[in-house]
Amino acid sequence: MCPNCRAFITTSDKVCPYCEIKLQAPAAARRAPAEILGGLIPHARFTTIVILLINASFYLAEELPGLISGAGARGLPLFQAGAKFGPLIQEGQWWRLLTAGFLHGGILHLLMNSWVLFDLGAATEESYGTSRYLVFYFVSTITGFYASYLWNPGIASVGSSAGIFGLLGAMIALGVRDKSSYGAAIRAHYLQWGIYALILSALFPATDNAAHVGGVTGGFVMAYIAGTPRLTGSAEQIWRIGGMAAVALTAIAFGFMFRWMMTANNL
Repeated sequence: MCPNCRAFITTSDKVCPYCEIKLQAPAAARRAPAEILGGLIPHARFTTIVILLINASFYLAEELPGLISGAGARGLPLFQAGAKFGPLIQEGQWWRLLTAGFLHGGILHLLMNSWVLFDLGAATEESYGTSRYLVFYFVSTITGFYASYLWNPGIASVGSSAGIFGLLGAMIALGVRDKSSYGAAIRAHYLQWGIYALILSALFPATDNAAHVGGVTGGFVMAYIAGTPRLTGSAEQIWRIGGMAAVALTAIAFGFMFRWMMTANNL
């Protein structure tokens, strides 16, 4: 598939016959799924599975000590440590706008979000590439929980759905920008996803709908600005730097979270 116009091309094409963009390498020369853990993890879902494993690891870190001892959670639960919570964000704990997106309030919460992210993440990464995908997920997590902070500052909130809605916004943006029949099909499909998701969210009073709205808005805006990858030009290097910065800032945010957990006042 051409990375610019998304038309189907052959592996021998060096120039897209539809949009005439020059391709740096034949499609066959790209990394194959078998290069990742012997093919155990498909390349199209590699980044998504890494995010899912991080989410599951933090959930287990919160729940496993209590499950082993049979005495309930011990120490400071991750839900309290890294959740979006307005009063603490106002004290300077900005990192909660990021860490909240990797924590979950229960096993059902984790499984439902993981199920959606597994498919939507793969579609987004295939369409935009890994670097843009990371930036979209990072930015929409922040915009989602910032909207939640503005709307309900006194209520703690966690969940990957802010980032998931950001990916949904990115796919809608792809359909809006692409004026072909392919773009129309993408737009219709993911708008339908969005409508269903908002209806389901409205059925559960505990759902953080502000985070969903903030997430889908952030993802749409970033994706509309970014567009799909082009194999020529300097913009790709900028997005690669952006993707690495997103990973680094997320790691820094979790560093602050762990430091908060280890302080004497919170043990």
